[in-house]
Amino acid sequence: MTRVSEIRFGEWIAIRTHEDGHVAELVLDRPKAMNAVSTELGRRLAEATTALAADREVRAVVLTSTHDRAFCVGADLKERNSFTDAELVRQRPHARAAYTGVLELPMPVVAAVHGFALGGGFELALSCDVIVADTTAVVGLPEVSVGVIPGGGGTQLLPRRVGAARAAELIFSARRVEAAEARELGLVDLLVPEGEDRAEALALAARIAANSPVGLRAAKRALRLGHGLDLRAGLEVEDAAWRSVAFSGDRAEGVAAFNEKRKPNWPGE
Repeated sequence: MTRVSEIRFGEWIAIRTHEDGHVAELVLDRPKAMNAVSTELGRRLAEATTALAADREVRAVVLTSTHDRAFCVGADLKERNSFTDAELVRQRPHARAAYTGVLELPMPVVAAVHGFALGGGFELALSCDVIVADTTAVVGLPEVSVGVIPGGGGTQLLPRRVGAARAAELIFSARRVEAAEARELGLVDLLVPEGEDRAEALALAARIAANSPVGLRAAKRALRLGHGLDLRAGLEVEDAAWRSVAFSGDRAEGVAAFNEKRKPNWPGE
């Protein structure tokens, strides 16, 4: 039977561990504000991702929401409306730390998206490696409609998914994209029936977590660092990642388990 334990980071962020600690659920839990990213939520999200990054037992992470109609609606504009220019400047590092905390997690991360994932909410999903969405999902980067631009990585992450021209159209128009079109455009990766995004994301994370933790982190590093490089440079990135795992305990255990026709017991080193 799967055990689940929870650690809270302030009022609105939690980490729930599944599958003997190998799958962690990073939970957005600010239901009264549809998980709007306030300064406090951003601080706590950064703390939680720092803790996850340091946890060698965690092999895969799922980013989820407790709100039944929203993944995350983006920046807390009610809070922002009260800011002076100086306060906005002071808040910026906390916002950046929240988004980069998700983006820089060393293990694979799956987003489970339903309902609204707009602005910074969609940027949190874009910071993940795979996006699972249900049929209620509505995504988009509407920042120019309120006089700003995507500031959680959207101008850089979206074109890496869908190409420069498509990203420009979506960002300049500020339009919202519903689930079926989002899947067609590549804004999300897997589309599942309503209410099944979390279960499917956790199932995918469990399949991922069955593999070598050393291999998973090295593969993610190669994918991320090699993206956008020319082929020769990308192959050098891959070779460096290969060398980091080729003489590991996980490699030895994986080969032994294959030959002995048993499940591997990964040492994680």
